[in-house]
Amino acid sequence: MTETCRGRCLCKAVNFEIDVPAQSCVNCHCESCRRQCSAPMTTYIGVLDSQWRWTGEAPKLYRSSPGVERTFCGNCGTPISFRSERMSDVMHFYVAAMEEPERFEPELHVAYEEKLSWLNIGDDLPKRNGPEYL
Repeated sequence: MTETCRGRCLCKAVNFEIDVPAQSCVNCHCESCRRQCSAPMTTYIGVLDSQWRWTGEAPKLYRSSPGVERTFCGNCGTPISFRSERMSDVMHFYVAAMEEPERFEPELHVAYEEKLSWLNIGDDLPKRNGPEYL
């Protein structure tokens, strides 16, 4: 039997479900993710298209850069996900939008060359430069 995890926006209008396990869980330091989430970094999970579905209102879509689409709640503005042409069969959901974010533990830092200089990282996770996971 498939295990399902749920996520939502702040105002609870946009809801989604994913079937676990996720493909990946990554801390991203790229400027684009930082700006969308207004945070020094963000954490996301990669989920195959066959493993997720919207269960509430569909989010709004914004094309933030060539080949990248980001979603957010049209009511409250909560960032929900992003998709890259490089991994067109995977949706990346922000862990902070999950109802149980503690279930998802990062495995890797990506776009580490864009990390803010004052952000101190004290873990032993691998650190990768470049967009290979976007």
